[in-house]
Amino acid sequence: MNWVMSGVASATSFNALSGLLLIPAGAAVLLALLPGYRSTARLNVAAAALTLLCAFSLFFRRPEPGVYLLVDDLNGTFVVLTTFVGFTTSVFSLSYIGHELETGRLTPPFVRFYHAMYQVLMFAMNLALIANNIGLMWVAIELATLTTVMMVGIYRTHEALEAAWKYFILGSIGIALALFGTILIYMAARPVVSEGLDAMAWTMLVSRAGGFDAALLDLAFVFLLLGYGTKVGLAPLHAWLPDAHAEGPTPISAVLSGLLLNVALYALLRFKMVLAANSAALAPGPLMVTLGLLSLVFAAFMLYRRRDIKRMFAYSSIEHMGIITFAFGMGGPLANFAGLLHMTMHSLTKSAIFFAVGHVAQVKGTQRIADMGGLTETHPVLGWGLILGVVAIAGLPPLGIFMSEFLVVSSTFARAPLLALVLVFGILVGFAALLLRLNSIAFGAPRGPNGRTNASYVPMFAHLALVLLAGIYLPPALVAWFENVAKLLG
Repeated sequence: MNWVMSGVASATSFNALSGLLLIPAGAAVLLALLPGYRSTARLNVAAAALTLLCAFSLFFRRPEPGVYLLVDDLNGTFVVLTTFVGFTTSVFSLSYIGHELETGRLTPPFVRFYHAMYQVLMFAMNLALIANNIGLMWVAIELATLTTVMMVGIYRTHEALEAAWKYFILGSIGIALALFGTILIYMAARPVVSEGLDAMAWTMLVSRAGGFDAALLDLAFVFLLLGYGTKVGLAPLHAWLPDAHAEGPTPISAVLSGLLLNVALYALLRFKMVLAANSAALAPGPLMVTLGLLSLVFAAFMLYRRRDIKRMFAYSSIEHMGIITFAFGMGGPLANFAGLLHMTMHSLTKSAIFFAVGHVAQVKGTQRIADMGGLTETHPVLGWGLILGVVAIAGLPPLGIFMSEFLVVSSTFARAPLLALVLVFGILVGFAALLLRLNSIAFGAPRGPNGRTNASYVPMFAHLALVLLAGIYLPPALVAWFENVAKLLG
């Protein structure tokens, strides 16, 4: 009887893990074939919901690592966050893409293409996160990049195509650098692990990294940091990100900021664990700290010069990815815990902000900040939702980002006070810029047109409610989970 129950449990785990890949892949094929907006939009939501259920089921039974796939506490965090935001963004897309279809900005074939590519993107991100093979992970991240390139240019305007082309060129350079770094990791592992799949498996690389050639590991991480750092949007490798956010559909802006940047960061963290397991290798922390601080300070100042609301929040994403990269670069239990928490809070908050911004741009008919004003008077639900999102992303208490930023700053003050001063300076500069822009958008005399849209407010307020709850109370199970991941990261 016991072996029967064990077999059933194993089959459930296998199905859940497979579902993370098969559901979005199958849905993408169906969505490419189905006619009609309503059928494709509803199937997109249903597929995202089923994928989220598969992610949650991994809490109850986790499969053993295989040659190609792996689930542990680290990627479990990313998988749950990715599938959750993927689901809520698909719900947001129902009303957003419907409005774009009604106004003629998107035609039915492009709407069908959008939904199919959305599921391809979910497939690619899930595959990158659960891959136990560094080559397979690289392929998945490249697929995610190409998918988002096509979605950024979906409006077929000159600006959208230019942004997509720029994203493609810079993304290709980044992924080429990451490929070279991946090859160097394989070359370092081959003499110790032997040739073949074992020399590309995360489980084998971390356990045997102590015997790898330290010089090859050092060189590899430099290329990996530059390559995947381009995908993370770290300055000065960030140039594609503001254009992609500004010209693509707003749901893709939410996915880019809330998810895809995290996937590239996840790859860096995996390679950081490999280097940390080799005492003779370069310490990756200082490089990550440097790029993190540079991104934070640069993006904070750039916030003052933005005239496009989506472009402004794109620079806010660069700022917060800088904080997260800095925290993981500092390392240690507290800084890693803070980095995980900040990454989670940023994904939830920034996607909620883009949900609000997408509908604001639709009712105003523009993304120009100068043509917006008095939003709390003309569209109070949208206006106050945007206010809550900006207050959260600016780091005001009692919301979750305040807690994560407080942990990052306090851990840094205890170990490197000078770095903490630069960190606090960048945070304060960004804070002032966001509040300045918020005042001109949400308050004052109404400006610009005041159209209507069938907005879906549930995803936005659901995210903000979770961020508020996290700032007040973190469940002990979540704390224990993040603490365990923080220890894994070293």
